[in-house]
Amino acid sequence: MRNILSLLSIIVLIVILSAISCSSGKKSQSAQHELPVLETSAPAQTVVSDTFVLPDMPESLTDTDERAKFLVMHYWDRFDFSDTDLIMRPEITEQAFVDYINILNYVPQEIAGESLIKTLGNAEAYKEMYMHFVSLFEKYFYDPNSPFRNEEFYIPVLNEITGSSVLSDERKSVYEFQLDMAMKNRVGDRANNFSYTVASGQTSYLYDLQSEYILLMFSNPGCPTCEAVTAQLDNSKPLNDALSLNSPTRTMLTILTLYPDEDLGEWLAHLPQMPSNWVHGYDKGMQITQKKLYDIKAIPTLYLLDKDKNVVLKDTSIEAIESFFTVRH
Repeated sequence: MRNILSLLSIIVLIVILSAISCSSGKKSQSAQHELPVLETSAPAQTVVSDTFVLPDMPESLTDTDERAKFLVMHYWDRFDFSDTDLIMRPEITEQAFVDYINILNYVPQEIAGESLIKTLGNAEAYKEMYMHFVSLFEKYFYDPNSPFRNEEFYIPVLNEITGSSVLSDERKSVYEFQLDMAMKNRVGDRANNFSYTVASGQTSYLYDLQSEYILLMFSNPGCPTCEAVTAQLDNSKPLNDALSLNSPTRTMLTILTLYPDEDLGEWLAHLPQMPSNWVHGYDKGMQITQKKLYDIKAIPTLYLLDKDKNVVLKDTSIEAIESFFTVRH
């Protein structure tokens, strides 16, 4: 179902984005230099049952950015939140949801946040639909396997649902924990410090590392995905180019792998298979886990930090890391 939804979302998104920008070519020559007329309210929208219909776009909105903002703020205006049968119609509701979260990338973060809160507000009057939308947000924004995973979009959702009277206290406690973890080590914030111990027994601290950038990788020995990611990073040209700039007077990049569990025998036995020009440590006493210093939803988890230990990329992908170093070096 996810593959079908992804394919449909691409097709629908093309149509939606075309609708956002289509009017710019229709303006008269004299109107091309005029400021766009902004709508303060949406035109009357008719709710349509048993399907999903986009809102009517005001003709006076000619600026592409303003049309995108209007669309995300009024995306659900014609959706019947009271029709709980639509919960069992993923080709309608979930497909519309996937298209919606795609469009959020075309507006500023604050507008996206307002839209997310408004969407939950629209659903809140209908408990079953509200619970369905909460589950969709969790599935697409939080699940580590979701291609749409986005913590910055998920935070305003979590802020809203943790204060909702619709959810039980038990359910809210789950989202309160997710919110607490999401607020840690955000992009731009200084990463939490921790100690790590290398095979020799020497213990150091993250903050003591002197490096322009630190690629932090939480991983386990014997994890197939970890082995695949390690191999990909080890063979990455952008990363090897950055590592090649390391010298006795300047360290451009340090790659630090951290084993967060407690089976040291397995970890030590696996070390010879790891790249020798990386730093490999383990969390002695499992302090990172016990103190919940990092949100490790899945193994491996990658962070990129700058020289001040500020988070540049959080829970990120190899592609994003390679792109970062390709642009800068």
